[in-house]
Amino acid sequence: MRGTRCRVLVSIPMPSPSAPHDSDPPWAGPPGFAIGLRRIAPEAWLEGGEARPWARKDRLFRAVPDKVWGETQGSRPGQAEAAGLVASALGLRARPDLRPPLLVAARRVPDDLVLMERRAGDWAVSALSLSAGSFFTAEEALGRGLEALHGPVPGFAQRYLVRVQRVFDNLPVDDIVERRNWSVVAWRGLYAPEASAARRRALRQRPRRPGAGLYIRCERQTLRRLPQTGGLLFTIRIHLTPLRALAADPEAARVFAQAWAAAPEDFRRYKGLAAVAPGVEAFLAECRRPHAESVTDPRHKALHDPR
Repeated sequence: MRGTRCRVLVSIPMPSPSAPHDSDPPWAGPPGFAIGLRRIAPEAWLEGGEARPWARKDRLFRAVPDKVWGETQGSRPGQAEAAGLVASALGLRARPDLRPPLLVAARRVPDDLVLMERRAGDWAVSALSLSAGSFFTAEEALGRGLEALHGPVPGFAQRYLVRVQRVFDNLPVDDIVERRNWSVVAWRGLYAPEASAARRRALRQRPRRPGAGLYIRCERQTLRRLPQTGGLLFTIRIHLTPLRALAADPEAARVFAQAWAAAPEDFRRYKGLAAVAPGVEAFLAECRRPHAESVTDPRHKALHDPR
């Protein structure tokens, strides 16, 4: 989902969490699918920026628990270590709690948390809190290995699987790596488990202004080793920004337009961009016209905790 780069592990300079369309956005760079890694400093691991993430997540835990949380037998030691890393990064002390440790940790941060551990020779999801999943749920992901998780990614098994397994096997304890990706969607919510319904809604939209109702959905992922139990903690953070916010920055709109035009067909199919293409292209055409309107509405900012 990264620009025209739907990268498995992507290496680009890190954009600002509050402005996914800033001077170095996720979609800048050559189109296509590739593998890359970016090391980040420990202090850059968790971005923060959402005052009460537990409020958003608890609503989902109550309403659809199996879709946003899952754990496998034997995962509690890895969960506890992952939760300890999160607490340490936040400057908090671990407190006694009867709930699963990874669930407790996930309530404290905006990110979704996914614990990967070796099971039967493969890296698989052993526990996860997934309150902002993009077209999949916790019950669908729990217990799955790398190949099954990335099955929809074009060419993953043939081109990337072995290399990603090597990254998982050899990531040093002291390293934290990051990737980012992007897509364009027609909804404002972080929780987006079903692609088909969302895309049908996009096709029905008839906005009064080109691009209204469309959002750039940027995803930041990090990966780090658990030194004691040997597993890996995968974090996923979603930012949503109205597409029309790009009109305030002609250079940002120009870079996005280049990325959109260069996006390969397999990328477009994988992202379901056909549903939003008419709105995106109408908006970009408006931006190319002389004296295109700038968006100054303060509502056009990155959405960290949308409804």
